[in-house]
Amino acid sequence: MITREAIEKREYEIMSPFAAKVAETRGRRTPEEKCAIRTDYQRDKDRIIHSKSFRRLMHKTQVFLAPEGDHFRTRLTHTIEVSQIARTIARSLGLNEDLTEAIAMGHDLGHTPFGHNGEKVLNELYEGGFRHNVQSLRVVDVLESNGVRRGMNLTQEVRDGILNHTGPGIPYTLEGQVVKISDRVAYINHDIDDALRSGVITAEDLPKNCIQVLGETHRARINTLVTDLINSSFDQDHISMSESCFKHMNLLRDFMFENVYHNNRVKKDEDLEKVKNILESLYRYYLENPGQLPKDLQELIPEFGLAEITKDHIAGMTDRYAMNLYTDLFVPKGWK
Repeated sequence: MITREAIEKREYEIMSPFAAKVAETRGRRTPEEKCAIRTDYQRDKDRIIHSKSFRRLMHKTQVFLAPEGDHFRTRLTHTIEVSQIARTIARSLGLNEDLTEAIAMGHDLGHTPFGHNGEKVLNELYEGGFRHNVQSLRVVDVLESNGVRRGMNLTQEVRDGILNHTGPGIPYTLEGQVVKISDRVAYINHDIDDALRSGVITAEDLPKNCIQVLGETHRARINTLVTDLINSSFDQDHISMSESCFKHMNLLRDFMFENVYHNNRVKKDEDLEKVKNILESLYRYYLENPGQLPKDLQELIPEFGLAEITKDHIAGMTDRYAMNLYTDLFVPKGWK
């Protein structure tokens, strides 16, 4: 049998000197007895995958609100694609794949229903502001409990990677840095794929200079960016990309914001107004009726306050749950 101790010893033999070794973890906020078989990073990944918040990602918007096709990405499929890209990079650089995968699987657990549009609404509603990366950390630290302990009690390396996967913060592990850039590589390219499938853009609309550098197909562009990342970061103490690839990847991102993310064909004004109305109505409802919150959340009100717990509940909803709940609460029922 290959024990946890054997795996920890093997890491020093096969991994890069820059890799995060699990035997050197900064540990959990609450110490736990070690597992005989799995390392701490493996256990973190397993806790995330088996959580309710992870399962809910399958019914949360990535870009397209209520897409009719079966092949559009959701927040869950985005997470899986980020994990795949990040693992490939980590393996080629000799980094810790278990840590990389744990961060990737947990990075979007705090995302709202209706994608970034829902995030914008909650940011306006909740006085403390809302950022999905901060909420993801709150999910793993507080909200996702198993009846025995509060939160998942993850290692510091995974928590840091989740918190800093977006925004100005830089993860202190290379594995966290890999996930941060893999997130961007994944969403730019799979959002192009979805936009092409929907007919919002055509292949001819894509910036010619970016296509010449990165590739004409979804597969080619990801291969170019991943290969460039590996070549630029090998034997380095930080994760980087060549100037040319980084420039053209971000130009492609700018194109997507202008032509897809803010395109009225993707998110019609009336749909955005519906999202705002649904979330605002539900938010006010629970502020006025805290007794209707789930019992486990009601128990947290004395510690965190009603507004934060209401924010937590709204953020945890899936698109369809929020819409169905809104219908039940606010849409008049016809005569039966």
